[in-house]
Amino acid sequence: MEAVLAHLRAAIENGEYAVGDKLPSEAELCRTLEVSRPVLREALRALQTMGLTVSKTGKGTFVVASAVEDPTFGDYAASDLLEVRRHVEIPVAGYAARRRTPEDLDHLTHLLERMERETDTTSWVALDSLFHLAVAQAAQNPVFRRVIEEIRDALARQSAFLNELGGRREQSNREHRAIVEALMDGSELDATDAMAHHLDRVETTLTDIVRPSRAETPTEGGPEA
Repeated sequence: MEAVLAHLRAAIENGEYAVGDKLPSEAELCRTLEVSRPVLREALRALQTMGLTVSKTGKGTFVVASAVEDPTFGDYAASDLLEVRRHVEIPVAGYAARRRTPEDLDHLTHLLERMERETDTTSWVALDSLFHLAVAQAAQNPVFRRVIEEIRDALARQSAFLNELGGRREQSNREHRAIVEALMDGSELDATDAMAHHLDRVETTLTDIVRPSRAETPTEGGPEA
């Protein structure tokens, strides 16, 4: 999927498909790129998430931008989402370290263990959003929980995007474990540092996806078999 995505993205950024153009049909792209339809559809979904294309039911996929600017996850742009997460989730982690109950720690530990065992990306993404909601719950402030609930769909979409294109799952599990360990220790400083590190890594991965090195992006020819 990554190879197909890189090929289609390069074709758009290099002007082979200009803004307003309709991409070839799925059947044609599958034949040209020699890939299965599920693989192609994953790549097309990623292009849309990046903001390069839009899919119109019954009409096809159309190019709407020549370069990736700011991916959108549900109702929110990635930059807006990350800005809010830094202002909310970092202090929330600190409050959670001070106020968490034994039940909160049991719940977070259970979620973490399930995430570390999970191999299905869709299931892992669902657990990821539950994890961040559980940290907010541990802060014992219903407003924090409501804020995370409001952006929960966007968090899940972002998580899926990062896992599909950035291979974030194992690294994210390690970061989540550091957060849980800080909460168990009751260390406000360690908890805020662990959450800040987690969000730093999210931003780095997003940046790597949005602005890849030109040396790593193919400019001609199809993906390798």
